[in-house]
Amino acid sequence: MGVKKILYIMAGSISLGLGILGIFLPLLPTTPFLPLTLFCYARSSERLYYRVLNDKYLGKYLHEYLEKRGIRLHIKIYIITLLWIGIGSCILFVVNPLWLKLLLFAIALGVSIHILSFKTLKKNG
Repeated sequence: MGVKKILYIMAGSISLGLGILGIFLPLLPTTPFLPLTLFCYARSSERLYYRVLNDKYLGKYLHEYLEKRGIRLHIKIYIITLLWIGIGSCILFVVNPLWLKLLLFAIALGVSIHILSFKTLKKNG
């Protein structure tokens, strides 16, 4: 196995881990990491590429994002709700400096606008 292939597999695996963490952590985005995972795996391991693309949970999301360039409404609501609960809690209970509160608010607003900018897909595709 070549060094380039190993580096792509490592980068894809790190990207996959960050993407999965992003599902649960409001400040960490999921959307850019999962397509990056596919990009890396496509250049290194056909088996890993298809494993992620056909995953029970991630596969449907990736197909919708890559092929239809959109996100289903309930997923948008879920993402934005978790984002504002997480960042809102940090703003209210964790962070003290006003500039940091404003920065977190701006990040949440920017991510919300980004998510809302995607086409909303109907339930059956």
